[in-house]
Amino acid sequence: MNTPADRPVSLLSGSILRWAGLGGIALIFLYVVWGLYLAGEPVFAVVMFTLGSIATVLFGWARFYTWRFVFPAVAAVALFILLPVLYTSAIGFTNFSARNLLTFERVQDYHLARMDKAEGSARAFGLTEDRRLYFPPTADQPALITDPLTDAEAGNLTATVAPVEAPGLQAVREVIKNRAVLQTLSVTAPDGSVLTMDGLREFAAAEPLYILSTDGVLLAKDGGILTPNHKTGFYQTADGQQISPGWRVGVGWQNFNKVLTSDGVRQPMLQIFLWTVVFAFLSMALTFAVGTALAVILDWQHLSHKGLYRVLLVLPYAVPGFISILVFRGLFNQNFGEINMILTGLFGIKPTWFTDPVLAKTMLLIVNTWLGYPYWMLLIGGFLQAVPQDHYKAAALDGSGPVRNFFAITLPQILPPSVPLLIANFAFNFNNVVLILLLTRGGPDIPGTIIPAGSTDLLGSFTFRLAFNDSGQDFGMAGAISTIIFLITGIIAYANFRVMQRVAAKRSARG
Repeated sequence: MNTPADRPVSLLSGSILRWAGLGGIALIFLYVVWGLYLAGEPVFAVVMFTLGSIATVLFGWARFYTWRFVFPAVAAVALFILLPVLYTSAIGFTNFSARNLLTFERVQDYHLARMDKAEGSARAFGLTEDRRLYFPPTADQPALITDPLTDAEAGNLTATVAPVEAPGLQAVREVIKNRAVLQTLSVTAPDGSVLTMDGLREFAAAEPLYILSTDGVLLAKDGGILTPNHKTGFYQTADGQQISPGWRVGVGWQNFNKVLTSDGVRQPMLQIFLWTVVFAFLSMALTFAVGTALAVILDWQHLSHKGLYRVLLVLPYAVPGFISILVFRGLFNQNFGEINMILTGLFGIKPTWFTDPVLAKTMLLIVNTWLGYPYWMLLIGGFLQAVPQDHYKAAALDGSGPVRNFFAITLPQILPPSVPLLIANFAFNFNNVVLILLLTRGGPDIPGTIIPAGSTDLLGSFTFRLAFNDSGQDFGMAGAISTIIFLITGIIAYANFRVMQRVAAKRSARG
């Protein structure tokens, strides 16, 4: 049994354990931060250090007790939402692309490591049974043989004049097995030349293609120079030709200006933006209309076998979306698809679904309506249960029919709770990249553009193609476009929030 005299001791031991635990957690964070810094990720190191410091303060002092419950959510938002958005936007202010992946130091090392084979220095070679390199004689040079590969020090071997009798050589497959070792070797010949591997069958003397001058310029063997341009992120020749690879540099608002001012980018961007808005709006309207119509039909009290119809109509919602999209891609195949076979048999027509821009967009709307109507059918079916039946009875006494009942009674009562969801549905279809990439892959392409752009591309799929599918892989341009998309989506989200506020205010006023 604890006495009053024992309480200070227990409190002290508890405090020591708590601080020891916090110290251990802080050391773990510091270890992770140091590892990220050594891995060349200073941004993530700073983020982890900040989160670790805040966590240590919040859980170390009792005055911040209430903030401990908020911290995990704030940290998750910072790590998984805010940081990716800021990082993507930051890339939009750089020239980051497939040609500008490296740092300046690595690009410089790459050029300095380039070797130029000396003319007439190639020597055929073979690998002996005791793992020596044997160079057969040439017209002006004797045969050479090296020490065993196991005697190589720091990748260097010394070659001496071989005996007259040629040694037994192993098959080429043994050379292939030892290729990784052979590529690191340099063989010093008796005349002082240094030979390095230049293929599976020969070694050759090589010398650096460039040397570094004191002012940071690369001097070439032929007298040319490569000057680093830190504005463009490339070494360039005297006549301004850029030499790949390049390095990443900041370019300010250049990518954003290119999106807004360059005709080769602005024209397809504007066309894709307009189609994105039209696609999102029509998808929202069509899925809502079809889903509402089916929900009203299934709510009809005289309809028999409602359960069976509901199961059949909800099947598109039960099947994974990407499977349905791939099935429709086969159904709409222009040459072998069942849809064209039926249309050809009945009407003698064979639509070019994937090569005609209008038909491709129509196909997208058909498939997206198929995928989206079950959601609205189920949702509106629930809303209909809240519509008072007394309204329909009163309307029947006035001689009102089903169509008038729907527009005068049903729609006004199911539309207010549906508006926020309609806006959310619009925002979802605004970025419905999966449908585009799996069904049309953005095609058919828009002619006359300097960037990859398709007639059915949405802004999201267009950005994906620009960043990952194009041979240029312009991540900086994709980051700029992603920032613009984020701003547009943010405006839609804010509009959704304001609409929900107004709906809630109207409901509270009615109550």
